[in-house]
Amino acid sequence: MIDEKRIKIAKRSFDRFLKEGLLKREKNETAFQMYLNNADLSLKVAIKLLNDEKLKPYLWVIVSSYYSMFYMANAVLLNMGYRIGKESVHAVTNEALITLVLKNLRKELLSEYGKIMEDVLSISSSKATEIIKSYSNERNKRAIFQYEISEDIKERKAKTSVQRAKEFNFEMRKLLK
Repeated sequence: MIDEKRIKIAKRSFDRFLKEGLLKREKNETAFQMYLNNADLSLKVAIKLLNDEKLKPYLWVIVSSYYSMFYMANAVLLNMGYRIGKESVHAVTNEALITLVLKNLRKELLSEYGKIMEDVLSISSSKATEIIKSYSNERNKRAIFQYEISEDIKERKAKTSVQRAKEFNFEMRKLLK
């Protein structure tokens, strides 16, 4: 769960990133299309690699899955009028997702599920939080994965990464309407 304290920290970081130029107000259709294409391609690569029984390139399944999410996140942010700079792009993307996208994603999921009162609010809030948190989880997994995990665990984690990337991209595309 992403709690209110974490959301406040993300907002402070987001504001600082804007001030420092690590994040800019910008619309760019060419970059937007590139992000969407790279998200799709990265997910296709992850799925193809996951199905390669001979090589078992689980590290690259996770890396490709993460980058699929990264590109989709940047497409959504750019669609909202924000472009990530060239420094600390992964951390900036993470904080921008929490600050800008989490609330919109919750609203989108709520409208999809209809007006079923408290249960739907709880479900949509939890699901939106998990989708945004999955970006951070994959970012962290990508960073530690290559050093200390057995092949069986690598395979399971690779499958989880592909599933997360699929769900993340599916839900984020809804925000591009």
